[in-house]
Amino acid sequence: MESNTNETKYIKAKERVGRIRKFYTSLTAYVLIISGLGALNYYVNEWRYMWFLWAAFGLSIGLIFQAIKTFDLNPFFGKAWEERKIREYMDKEEDNEIKKWR
Repeated sequence: MESNTNETKYIKAKERVGRIRKFYTSLTAYVLIISGLGALNYYVNEWRYMWFLWAAFGLSIGLIFQAIKTFDLNPFFGKAWEERKIREYMDKEEDNEIKKWR
C-alpha cells in the first residue's frame, strides 16, 4: 500500500517537473524570438514603427496562460475547487443511492 502511494507521488511530481520544464523552455523561446524580432525591427526601420511589440503581446498572452496552468495560479478553478466539486458530486450520488432504496 505504501509503495503504491510513493509511486503515485513520484508520478505526480515527475509530471509537475515536466510541466515546469516545458514552461521554462517556452519562456526561453519567447525571449529569443522577441529579441530576434526586435533586432529585425530595428534593422528594417530603426524603431519608426515598433511592430514587433504586437508579436510580443500575442505570445505573452499564451505564455501567461501557460504559467497559470503550470504553477496553479488560477484562483477560481484550482485544485481546492476541484476537490470540493468532486466531494459535492460524490455526496449527491450517495444521497441519490440512499433515496433510491427508501
